[in-house]
Amino acid sequence: MSEATPAVSRTVVTRADVARYAGVSSAVVSYVVNDGPRPVAPATAERVRRAIEVLGYRPNSSARALRRGVSDTIGLVIPDSSNPFFAELGLEIQRLAAMSDRAVLMASTMGNRRQEQRILEDLLGRQVEGMIVRGDSSHRDPLANLRVDVPYVLVDTMVPIPGQRSVGSDLRQGADMLVEHLITVHGLTRVGLIMGEDLSGLADPRELGWRDAQLRHALPEGPIARGVFSRPGGYAAMRRMIASGKLPQAVFASSDLQAIGVLRALHEAGLGIPGDIAVVTFDGSIEAEYSWPALTAARQPIADIAAEAFRMITESTETGEVFHLFPTELILRSSCGCSTT
Repeated sequence: MSEATPAVSRTVVTRADVARYAGVSSAVVSYVVNDGPRPVAPATAERVRRAIEVLGYRPNSSARALRRGVSDTIGLVIPDSSNPFFAELGLEIQRLAAMSDRAVLMASTMGNRRQEQRILEDLLGRQVEGMIVRGDSSHRDPLANLRVDVPYVLVDTMVPIPGQRSVGSDLRQGADMLVEHLITVHGLTRVGLIMGEDLSGLADPRELGWRDAQLRHALPEGPIARGVFSRPGGYAAMRRMIASGKLPQAVFASSDLQAIGVLRALHEAGLGIPGDIAVVTFDGSIEAEYSWPALTAARQPIADIAAEAFRMITESTETGEVFHLFPTELILRSSCGCSTT
C-alpha cells in the first residue's frame, strides 16, 4: 500500500507540521535541518527528511540567520551590473557560491556613494556571511565608516587599500603589454590613448603602462582624449581625437565599453581598422570578442579574481593589508592587424 500524501494546502508549512508528520519533536526537526547541534539517529533523520519532502517545508532562512548570527549568503556590491566585466564577475561569484551551497545577494550602486552606503548597510542588516565590494578610483575603503563584523574584500582595485584586503588586475602591466605589441610587432610608433576620467588625483595605472612602453622605445607620447568609462564616453573621446587632426597610427582604449564607442566613431569617419588605425583595449570581455573587428585586448583574469575574493571571505585567516594582483593576458585579434586564422 502506498504512503498517502496530504492534500496540498495554501498555508505555510511550519516546523511543527513537519514534527507532527514525522512523529518527532520540533527540536529534532531543527537538528536535522541545521545539521546539529545534537545528533539524530539515521532512521529518525530520514523520517524527518521524508516529511519535509512530502509537506514541501522550507526552512525560514531569516530565522536561521538570526539564530546563527550569519546566513549562508554572500553580498556582492558592484557599480553597474550591465557592464560586461561586472556581469561576468557576478556570474563567477554566483558559480562559486552555488558550489558551496551559498547564495549571493548582488546590488548595483550606479556609481552613487549614498546608494552604495545604503546597500552596504542593508546587506549587513541581512547578516550576510561576507561581502565582496568593488573598490573605486579614489582608492578608499567603502566600508570605512560602517560597523562591520563580517569579512569583506575589495575587488577591481588598482592599488593596495590601507589596512584592507583587496584583489585586482595588474593594469599597468596590461597596458604596457598592449602598447609594446603595437610597437614591436606592428611597427606603430604613434599610439594614442582613450582614457577614462579619474577624479582621484592619482594617475591611472593603464595610463602609466601606456607611457612606460613609449618611454622604453624613446617615442614621443601619442595624443590623449579623456571621457567617461562607457560606450558614449569612448565615442565622444574618439570623435574629439579625430577632429583634432592629430590621428595616431593606433589607439589604446582603457576599457572595452570605451573601445566599442571608439569603433563606432572610426567607422562613421570612414576609417579602416586596422588599415588606417589599429585599436586595442583593456578588459577582454565578451564585447571585445564579438565586436567588428574583434578587439585585441589585455584580458583581466576574472575567474581568478573571483576565486581569490571568494576564498578570502570564506576560508582565509589573513588579516591586515593584503593585496593580490593578477597579471593580464594578451588576446590577439584582428583590430591590431594580427591574423586570427
